[in-house]
Amino acid sequence: MAQDDTAIERTVSPFLRGRAWPPGAGVAYPRADPADFARLPIDTWGTAQLPVGVRIEFVGDAPSVMVGYRTETDDLGYRGDGAGRSFTLWVDGQVDEQPAVLGQGVVELRAGARPADLPGIVYLPEGMRPTITSITSTAGSIAPPPTQPRWLAYGDSIAEGWIASTPALAWPAVAGRDQGLDVCNLGYAGSARGEIVSAEHLASIPADVISISHGTNCWTRTPHSAAMMRANTHAFLEVVRQGHPTTPIVVASPVLRPDAEATPNRLGATLVDLRAAIEEVVEERIAAGDARLRLVRGAALLTAEQLADGIHPGDEGHALLAATIGAAVAAQVASG
Repeated sequence: MAQDDTAIERTVSPFLRGRAWPPGAGVAYPRADPADFARLPIDTWGTAQLPVGVRIEFVGDAPSVMVGYRTETDDLGYRGDGAGRSFTLWVDGQVDEQPAVLGQGVVELRAGARPADLPGIVYLPEGMRPTITSITSTAGSIAPPPTQPRWLAYGDSIAEGWIASTPALAWPAVAGRDQGLDVCNLGYAGSARGEIVSAEHLASIPADVISISHGTNCWTRTPHSAAMMRANTHAFLEVVRQGHPTTPIVVASPVLRPDAEATPNRLGATLVDLRAAIEEVVEERIAAGDARLRLVRGAALLTAEQLADGIHPGDEGHALLAATIGAAVAAQVASG
């Protein structure tokens, strides 16, 4: 980083949450190890450059905060406005939202009168690829909040937040607020097929709890057979366990996808088959003595009516996933 960027990073970094890796490879807030990007599938690295789940958190008595930033694009792609075009401040359920501009900008977000120890959380316009350049108070004081247990949430587009109406309503974001966890969103839309390099990334960084929720992209985007899914799930968990031998892990099998449930892919596997393969491996590992591993069965978590586009949940569906998978993650933390 240039000297100015280094100074900005040093000033801003204490307020940022949801970060797993420092800047690298030209990306301010990478969601995969930037030193290892050449080993990742190109679609994984593409979405890992978006700062999904990265947020500002603060405590203090300031009635408002000023956030300086620069954004790189206003083309939000397939995710559209749900990828975020505004900065959104949450304080105990209350929201202030201000639009972001392309390029350099400053936004004021009103926190109002509140107890000084009540955290404010600022969600970013993720799809615009923002970099935060300053965080200041207009009056009073702000400070970084106490640290929370760190949750690494690996998954696909549903974990990334498709197609919630705003980044703050993606199920990991909701669960992180509800459960008091520092969630690092490692959801990779269109990818997250359980690649071993991603397992190595999970294994390499500190975590208090890990969730793994993928599988639908193994049905069609990169077709897997049931046998491949079994072997891959076992290998993925084995590698994660090498770095986290006792860390609680929650595995959620794929949620309902009506077009895939009974339709064989080119290798003859339906999503029912792939889901069963994931669940069988997790159950076998639990039976073999992995007491810190927990399975959440995904098939019954959502109904077809809660899939806004037939594949991804809308806000109601994300809230339900936050309540179910999030509760399982929190229970694993509490049990540790």
